[in-house]
Amino acid sequence: MNFSEKVILLTGASSGIGEGIARHLAHQGHKLVLGARRTDRLASLCDELHREGASVDYLATDVTQRSDTQKLADFALEKYGRIDVMINNAGVMPLSPMSSMKVEEWDLMLDVNVRGVLYGIAAVLPTMQAQRMGHIINIASVGALTVSPTAAVYCATKYAVRAISDGLRQESRELRVTVINPGVVESELADSISDSMAREAMKSYRQIALKPDAIARAVSWAIEQPGEVDVNEITVRPTASGH
Repeated sequence: MNFSEKVILLTGASSGIGEGIARHLAHQGHKLVLGARRTDRLASLCDELHREGASVDYLATDVTQRSDTQKLADFALEKYGRIDVMINNAGVMPLSPMSSMKVEEWDLMLDVNVRGVLYGIAAVLPTMQAQRMGHIINIASVGALTVSPTAAVYCATKYAVRAISDGLRQESRELRVTVINPGVVESELADSISDSMAREAMKSYRQIALKPDAIARAVSWAIEQPGEVDVNEITVRPTASGH
């Protein structure tokens, strides 16, 4: 895989880290197929990138629905004949203490953060195996490295992403697998926090948040490495972060 234009699928592309990745890779000349639930935002982003000369398409994609993720992959394969990179970025983070018993939020995190990644892998793995090349990039978190109060379930999902990624890497001699662990980044992730204690704690934590482009540049660097180089894991934190 030489660093030329690639066909790249990206979930969770409508805001935050996903939008930042989409903008950065589009400006590098890659062919993007973006997925997210909020198609109004995807349409606006794609219109803007088209005006700048980018090759970008989008589909409504709910990563908790395997059929949606498969449609995203099928669209890319039908249009371009190959899939070079899959970036599983979609995620949710409704933090709360375990004692708050927000079981529905636990289920949501498992569905989006774990099953969504598995569905993304399943959608592209047969194609990449047939091509005997491909790159799967999973966006995890510093929560995949350590656990903190109110984040037990969220961290568990990100630990799972890290484990799934390393297992896939070990099983795949011809595919590249990369995990990106962002620290605090400007995004809408914290907007889903319904627990008042966790929401207040997050306000101070996010004062040093990175711009999404910081993660986009890490993703781009992993992609641009020669085919025989597999960048397995990158952790990106604010310099001022103690976590």
